[in-house]
Amino acid sequence: MSVASEEYSAHTVEDETDSVDGDDPLLGSQSGSWFADILSGVSAAHLSNKDDGDSIVGSDGLFVDQHFPLGKLELRSTVKWKRPKELCPTPQFIVDGATRLDVCQGNLNDCWFLSALASLSLHRCLLERVVPTGQSFQDGYDGSFCFQFWQYGQWVEVRIDDLLPTVEGRLIYLSCRDKYEFWSPLLEKAYAKLKGGYRALNMGFPHEAMVDMTGGVTEVFTVASLPRDLPAFLMPLLAKACLINCANCQGPLEQKNELGIMFRHAYSVTAMEKVKTEYGPVDLIRVQNPWGKAEWEGPWSDMNGPQWDRVSKEEQLRLDRVSREDGEFWMDVSDFRQNFEVIELCHLSETLGQPGLSLSTRPWHSTTHQGSWVVGQSAGGSYQGGLFSQNPQFYLTLLEEDDDPSDSEKTCSFMVALMQKHSRRSGLQLAIGLHVYKAVHSEGKFLSSYDLRILHPVLSTPNYTQRREVVLRGQLPPGHYVIVASTAQPNQKGAFILRVLTEKGNAAAPAEKPGTNDITMEEPSFPHQAALPSPRSTRRLFKKHCNKEGYCRPLELYQLLTEAIQGGVLAGTEEKLALEHCKSLVVLMDTQGLAQMDWLEFQDLWDKIRRWTDIFLTFDKNKSQCLEYKEVQPALKAAGMPMDDFVMQLIGLRYTEPDMTISYPGFLYLLMKLDSMIRKFQAYDMVGMGNITINYRQWLHMTMYN
Repeated sequence: MSVASEEYSAHTVEDETDSVDGDDPLLGSQSGSWFADILSGVSAAHLSNKDDGDSIVGSDGLFVDQHFPLGKLELRSTVKWKRPKELCPTPQFIVDGATRLDVCQGNLNDCWFLSALASLSLHRCLLERVVPTGQSFQDGYDGSFCFQFWQYGQWVEVRIDDLLPTVEGRLIYLSCRDKYEFWSPLLEKAYAKLKGGYRALNMGFPHEAMVDMTGGVTEVFTVASLPRDLPAFLMPLLAKACLINCANCQGPLEQKNELGIMFRHAYSVTAMEKVKTEYGPVDLIRVQNPWGKAEWEGPWSDMNGPQWDRVSKEEQLRLDRVSREDGEFWMDVSDFRQNFEVIELCHLSETLGQPGLSLSTRPWHSTTHQGSWVVGQSAGGSYQGGLFSQNPQFYLTLLEEDDDPSDSEKTCSFMVALMQKHSRRSGLQLAIGLHVYKAVHSEGKFLSSYDLRILHPVLSTPNYTQRREVVLRGQLPPGHYVIVASTAQPNQKGAFILRVLTEKGNAAAPAEKPGTNDITMEEPSFPHQAALPSPRSTRRLFKKHCNKEGYCRPLELYQLLTEAIQGGVLAGTEEKLALEHCKSLVVLMDTQGLAQMDWLEFQDLWDKIRRWTDIFLTFDKNKSQCLEYKEVQPALKAAGMPMDDFVMQLIGLRYTEPDMTISYPGFLYLLMKLDSMIRKFQAYDMVGMGNITINYRQWLHMTMYN
């Protein structure tokens, strides 16, 4: 499994520049007629637009999704896009119900998504929320299928065609074990469209996919930090339909340890059972490999586990145990602890409810609030600053105690999840945190700056974290509390949703801020528009300067950037642009090791340049076309890359001019280097634990080619 934080997964549907336009001359120069490649025999001359301007049909009347984002692999001449009816005579959407065994990984490193999907398939009501029933290749078939994903508090529909990439008649990505079944590869394609293409699925966390497919709240733990009585911890979670994934991130990518467990590869925990044996009961955990193969080879393994000889056939039947390599296996609790390092939990709530669908148990009541940090109004920054009381506050009422006979203290369990919205669109990943205080005023009232000076939080996140979502779980006595959602720095604007989950119907509501009206997000400003060419002009520049194969190499990028900068408010700074800058910009964006960029890769780079230009112009207070050294650290924070004093000293020595300033090209070069190194670190950091393991070759590649 290759992983990275959500921020660094390439492109989402929010990124309009990544959509593929049918008449794009740049794509045409790279791949010929991309429609012809995709349609695999459907003549582009017979395509017609429907009235909605978004749908295209072939001469056979079947839907073609012209907006599905393509990557390099899908544009190769060996890849043919075929519909299921071209792959088998009688395709079916779902055969005998969708199950966890229908998920077989293809040529993508997207086991993080498949692991979440395998967990989802254990619960029919969850799966039917994402995969609407009633779709088929027979009644009403028009070549399209629809799926639903949870995005920032609401369910959104994603419609795709059923053209799937194949090589020599075989699916190259996800497939079902039954060759006639196609729900899982179609779901994978819909999720790829949501994220920006199949290439975007090569990096990610299982808990992110679980949130997108359930609307649940996730937590990540090291296995070593879990209670010693692991069954007592896991069994209530599984009974409440909690989705659980696990992984071992201490070895080379997707290589096995001596007992068959793959490193940096996502697995699903699907059951926890006390198994009757001739020697007495044994606690076993059932684990699923989304590959559908490569199983545990130690004690209790399917194929070579003599321990099963001591278990009756009736007991094995109760466990649905089968002796075949299908990716699913059982293992002892102690072996689980020794072979897995991290575990991810996805707690479910009624956010996934829809008419006719319900869970047998619903562990959490959920309250969701939309909010924002607005500069000068509700962006007070850290609790250590003087403006902390300006942050959005939410009133929490806990009156119904947990039904837990073992809890002698009579407390109320709850979770608070703070998720920043559209961080990829803005290019910023803010450091965010949560604090919970005892309420001191009448119901629904804000805590004042005086209150917050004398009060201490009863619960808080350990620190501010640059993640899409932070989660705070706790138990408090019945009473009234106030939740404060904040960023690490004041006057950082952004939108968020805050979700409060309680065991029973306890309530949470926005606190009333005296003397203020409802606050709305202010419209962002984009200073780069006065400094850089328009999107249309940028396309023309790329076409002008790329080589005849449609690629941009360092020299071509140098010429392109020089011309682009000359026409705006930063004219003159192109004199500080060096070919060495452009070499680094190219290789840091290059995914193939060829020191060149195609149009899609250049779009990625140009998006970064636009965002970073906004930051440069904002922090260049005296309009000198360079940043003074004291302006660099806050500019890096605004770019979502806060640096400590030691790193800032290194930046001063390595990246500044003799007068301790950083030029505009130098600033782009510095941010590109930081952005690339952060992405590379997070690609190796399994679930953001702050440690990575790499081998000698990986170290040389990371340090030499940048």
